[in-house]
Amino acid sequence: QVQLVESGGGSVQAGGSLRLSCARSGHTYSSLCMGWFRQAPGKERERVASIITGSGSTVYADSVKGRFTISQDNVKNTLSLQMNSLKPEDTAMYYCAAMTRGGGWWCPPAGDWREYNYWGQGTQVTVSS
Repeated sequence: QVQLVESGGGSVQAGGSLRLSCARSGHTYSSLCMGWFRQAPGKERERVASIITGSGSTVYADSVKGRFTISQDNVKNTLSLQMNSLKPEDTAMYYCAAMTRGGGWWCPPAGDWREYNYWGQGTQVTVSS
């Protein structure tokens, strides 16, 4: 079992920055595929970024490359998402997720959210123009 709790969402003007955090607790794994996802009203949930915690290997959605950075603190068991140069189209509910299937050393290449089996409650990010 893995528990995930997000924090750090809020409202910001376009061009601003926010930092999301995800505290992980529960069973300890040598490596996990973890990711940040977002879902805007009426849209499909999409992967923003993912990381394999054992190797540090990351993948980003094209829409956030160069603006967002996913990182981890293995001591604190925390996953973070630094979001810079925010745009109104980044407005969404953001979720932290973990996938324990696949041994923890692999993330779904297409970023299918259905592959992830643990989810946080989400945190709202609103970017105004």
